Amino acid sequence: MILTLDIGNTNIKTALFNGEEMVKYWRVSTNKMYSSDEYGILFINLFKHEGLDPSKVEGVCISSVVPTFNFTIEHMCQNYFGLTPMFVAPGVKTGVNIRYENPRELGSDRIANAAAAYAEYGGPCIFIDFGTATTFGVVDESGAFLGGCICPGIKLASEALVTGTAKLPRFALTRPESVIGRTTLTNLQSGMYYGYVGLVRNIVRKIKQELGREAMVVATGGMAVMIAEESKVIDKLDGLLTLKGLRLIYERNSQEGREAK
Repeated sequence: MILTLDIGNTNIKTALFNGEEMVKYWRVSTNKMYSSDEYGILFINLFKHEGLDPSKVEGVCISSVVPTFNFTIEHMCQNYFGLTPMFVAPGVKTGVNIRYENPRELGSDRIANAAAAYAEYGGPCIFIDFGTATTFGVVDESGAFLGGCICPGIKLASEALVTGTAKLPRFALTRPESVIGRTTLTNLQSGMYYGYVGLVRNIVRKIKQELGREAMVVATGGMAVMIAEESKVIDKLDGLLTLKGLRLIYERNSQEGREAK
């Protein structure tokens, strides 16, 4: 079995795969105060709770946007799974032709998303990851990553709005009944929700204009469902997109190693 981890600024999304089949999915907090032992005990307990044997894990593949956290997770994998994890980084075979001016700048989670989006849905494909930041990426007909754009995530934007003002209250991110709010709370909810829906619609429209053709639009991440409902531009929701991409990348590197022997 292969364990995949997508380390984000807020959460670590992780899934256990047996071949292409996902056996179990978990989400835990990204806590920079935790030691490798604390995370090790956490993961071992997650396995035991589901009746899974950690010794059956044959490999670990990780994408991370928190480089200072990688040492902790690497040692956790070594000490509790007996494995040195594969980080998606320069030198790793991804199967993705990256058209960035400097490919080393591209986040490993976006590379994993590109790999999975093309494998699952073909190209051209626009994939949107609603995380702490909202990222848009594009792969063409051949699976090459053309680029994209990065925006503040909706939760991050709402937090900045509250902390950057003196009187605006904290508010829940929900879909309001109307755009015209009649309280400060509904004004905030309306502005954030419908403003963000408009952002997604316009960026998708502009990307399709630049491509000169239609493209499948796939969304992943915690806020994807809420935004997809109103935006009407998202064709598929795939909450496991990044983790599927990590599994693919691990298998491509494992296959290359077997062929080299």
